[in-house]
Amino acid sequence: VRLVESGGGSVQPGGSLRLSCAASGYIFGALCMAWFRQGPGKEREGVAAITRDGRIRYIDSVKGRFTVSKDNVKNTLYLQMDALRPEDTGMYYCAAYRCSNPIPVPLSATSYRNWGQGTQVTVSS
Repeated sequence: VRLVESGGGSVQPGGSLRLSCAASGYIFGALCMAWFRQGPGKEREGVAAITRDGRIRYIDSVKGRFTVSKDNVKNTLYLQMDALRPEDTGMYYCAAYRCSNPIPVPLSATSYRNWGQGTQVTVSS
């Protein structure tokens, strides 16, 4: 599975960005996918995940601000990020693995076998 992220950039606090992750090399509908991020001096953390049957999970700090979605026709995963905060700054990675229907929705990096190269998000005034 090849994953290519895009859509990162620099925004002021309160702004919005939409990240995209184009997937190829496998049946998109058979993948569980997620967004991870790694801020300066921080460990990589799972931000949002979506299973092949559409179940979604977010970390608490982004609930109500971020929305994960996927387009099975375009083979693309999205992350709409609103009300951005300086602490959202970091490199954002798309990840995927060939899954069944996991319970709960996995947000651990060890669950995911395929990774993109990352796209930088900077939130600063």
